[in-house]
Amino acid sequence: MSEHTKSTSHGGAGRALLWVAILLTLALLSFVTATAVRHNPIYSDRDANGISKYRFIEECKEIAEDSEALTVGAMGQTIPLKTLVEQSSPLKTGDELRATLDAEPREIIKATQTVEGGGWTLTAPAAISIHNGARVSTLGQLPMACTHDKKTGKTTATLNLPGQ
Repeated sequence: MSEHTKSTSHGGAGRALLWVAILLTLALLSFVTATAVRHNPIYSDRDANGISKYRFIEECKEIAEDSEALTVGAMGQTIPLKTLVEQSSPLKTGDELRATLDAEPREIIKATQTVEGGGWTLTAPAAISIHNGARVSTLGQLPMACTHDKKTGKTTATLNLPGQ
């Protein structure tokens, strides 16, 4: 018989070490995943607050971008943002009024707090600008207060004038 057809196997110890390495890798990945999930800044108790923290932040961004519905709180009244802007300079054809949250994601997450009784609140700066094609004219920045009421299931946002 030739050397190539002999059946002497020495792979038993190597195979066992391979399985040990696979099991250790799986255990390490499970530990890292469990730790990451526990320390996730977006994780929240949806049942206690009526909506997840992530969804609340996304709804606040969507409300901010809807400049037609966004209002500004001034001296106890609410004025539509578009009306307030047009008092100083009417919008031209093709102009689009936009408000966007003007903070870093980690600042937005940090500013998002739970409300007693269930719900969320977020106060962050919003940049107000007029877009016309590629041209962007920044008007300024106002603080935006966004809240979610667990009882009604509604998320609302209002811009505030400085000092109000």
